[in-house]
Amino acid sequence: MSSDSRHQQEIVVQGISASQGIAYGTVFVYLQSDVEVPSYQVDLEKRIEEVARFDQALLTTRQQIAKIQDEVEKNLGKAEALIFDAHLLVLEDQALIGETIREFEKSGRNIETCFNNVASRYIQAFSEIDDEYLRERAGDIRDVAQRVLQNLLGQAENSLSKLAEKRIVVANDLSPSDSASIDRSAALGIVMDSGSKTSHAVIVARSMKVPAVVGVRDLTKRVKTGDWVLIDGYDGLVIVNPSEQTLFRYGKIQSQKKTFEHRLLEANRQPAVTLDGVSISLQANLEKVEEIALAREYFAQGVGLFRTEYLYLNSARIPTEQEQFVAYKALAEGMAPLPVVIRTLDLGGDKPLAGNPDLFPKEDNPFMGFRAIRFCLEHTAIFKDQLRAILMASAHGRVRLMYPMISGADELARANVILEECKLELRARGQAFDADMDVGAMIEIPSAAVTTDLLARSCDFFSIGTNDLIQYLLAIDRGNDRIAHLYEPTHPAVIRTLKHVVDEAHRAKVPVSVCGEMAGDPVLVPLLLGLGVDALSMTPPLLPAVKYLLRAMTMADARELAAEALTLSSAQEIYAKCEAFCRARVKLD
Repeated sequence: MSSDSRHQQEIVVQGISASQGIAYGTVFVYLQSDVEVPSYQVDLEKRIEEVARFDQALLTTRQQIAKIQDEVEKNLGKAEALIFDAHLLVLEDQALIGETIREFEKSGRNIETCFNNVASRYIQAFSEIDDEYLRERAGDIRDVAQRVLQNLLGQAENSLSKLAEKRIVVANDLSPSDSASIDRSAALGIVMDSGSKTSHAVIVARSMKVPAVVGVRDLTKRVKTGDWVLIDGYDGLVIVNPSEQTLFRYGKIQSQKKTFEHRLLEANRQPAVTLDGVSISLQANLEKVEEIALAREYFAQGVGLFRTEYLYLNSARIPTEQEQFVAYKALAEGMAPLPVVIRTLDLGGDKPLAGNPDLFPKEDNPFMGFRAIRFCLEHTAIFKDQLRAILMASAHGRVRLMYPMISGADELARANVILEECKLELRARGQAFDADMDVGAMIEIPSAAVTTDLLARSCDFFSIGTNDLIQYLLAIDRGNDRIAHLYEPTHPAVIRTLKHVVDEAHRAKVPVSVCGEMAGDPVLVPLLLGLGVDALSMTPPLLPAVKYLLRAMTMADARELAAEALTLSSAQEIYAKCEAFCRARVKLD
């Protein structure tokens, strides 16, 4: 620590924990700047040459990204290298390329200007999507667009590959290319003004096993290269000019955390059984087939939610029945003999198809609009392709099918009629499938929660999507900063609704799981289990902490906690009870 920094005041800045761990060192401030794009008219005789220049820039960019992908696979592994598949797909996106050529032919402006205009529209569309994971696609397009523009303009690419010494990288934002080029031997940690838990920079940080904190607003303006900072990747804190006392305290915390993490991973190898002998199925939420390895690594007991929309969003066109079958079959075989729940398409509204704007007209209130099952019931050809692909995959493992956004029994009946038609079509083809495949529904709309007893007559299982259910139940837009604090999973209305759903489902002998964020929060897990939830599904890295708590509690105590929660009138009071329950059973030392 420099002698100057000892006399400077300690500043604590709160961000969002993105990659766990503690790091202490000097800052390297990295400011990523957008390419300045000139605009001019291209002479008629030079237009063929201009298109050829665009083709060459796309080819050069493809070669650069393929090279980065090779280096990432060599240094970090295959899973991390898959990040760049999305970038290569952007370069093959015929809608993006075609629109650029059409704009060029119409306007006659230079190709950089046309490409920048079209890419900006795509970036804007993806930036407005509510789903955090899908918003990251805007970052993919921005990163690729910057590379293409740099190649068109003959500019050198940005690089973090040569850090002078061991540093904590502080940036406004990091593109996937920036993240991949970080000097792994010299990066102590990563801090970003913007970003989210699912950004590529965070994925790279986790794979490098360095702490990362995101959402630290304007830190790049408050620190300069050479300043001393401490990153707390557990609680999402960045401490500028930490005092000797802070450093001593964090030295002890780091030792405790490492011991505790080791205990979590050890516990994760054990069965998910409470102290009084109750087994709970802990499953994984997956977005991509490639994540099967992650589910296996964390000992998930199946896939409780496979989000199929990513197959559609990573392509400029709607995938065919055969393309979907290949993906679902790989999922079923990769997890066999464990069960996999494949959720049908949840596109529309906040998750439009960039290459197919006609399918999703702009809506004032997309969360309550033309999306998910509503879209599928209107576009039956698209829906049937997916249903047949899922049915065919059911011959290769324990596949279960689940409909999203079901609002009532009529909607469920309509979906099941189409499913039966698909079965008849496959029988006529002589195609194998599991005729007894389980069919379930997500409970995420209040009307579905209220009519659980009616839905149970036609369902083999339910999965509660707590994220949307809470949002709709409390009339809270989670993306609205002004009211996001009102989004309370422990609101008495939420707890009572969950209890109603579980009781009505169990009365009809239908099992209930939870696949929303509540399922992966150790503070809320005892409450869910106490309310009678049968299984939990979450992002794989959250499994160890949930299993550790599960093995440290009794189901009898969880039922008592839930019974008490149902008598309380305040969300804060219920949360405090849950937190105390968790703290009493999970000790760091």
